[in-house]
Amino acid sequence: MSRTSRRLRPRDTLGRQEAVRHTPERTTTMAVADDLDRATDSTWDWVAEHTRTYLTSGGTEGHESNGVHTLVLATTGRRTGQPRRTCLIYGTSGDDFVVVASKGGADDDPAWFKNLQTEPSVGVQVGTRRFTARARVASPAERAPLWTQMARIFPLYDEYAEKTERQIPIVLLTPEA
Repeated sequence: MSRTSRRLRPRDTLGRQEAVRHTPERTTTMAVADDLDRATDSTWDWVAEHTRTYLTSGGTEGHESNGVHTLVLATTGRRTGQPRRTCLIYGTSGDDFVVVASKGGADDDPAWFKNLQTEPSVGVQVGTRRFTARARVASPAERAPLWTQMARIFPLYDEYAEKTERQIPIVLLTPEA
């Protein structure tokens, strides 16, 4: 058997079936939409406040500001296995939601991005809609047009890209059926 395996637990009292990852060190539950309410907030105070307002209002407050739309993303902590949440600016590409792992142009990737690289199952709230999604990094062919789109939505992304040596990742969130 491989070092890491996945299986589904029986349905819980809410009727949900949870996917579980087993490793020799710990067992973690993959992030799903239901994790949005119990997840730990971002360590950035203004992001945490925005996230709480968004969720407390059921998505009616905090989704749009000056034409820029945000979503709430819940990931599984790569070290703790606990759900973590943050608010991110988003765009769309077909049925996918597009987010940028900019961290303000810092030289390292944001924690939420590192988390979804380890476990790509995520919980998402967009406005009043909640769903579980699968995250993936945009391919090189997808990246150029998506970067242009996202920089039109939030022009500071171009400045962030100039501040860092790393290529800022673009992530697509595909809702599960």
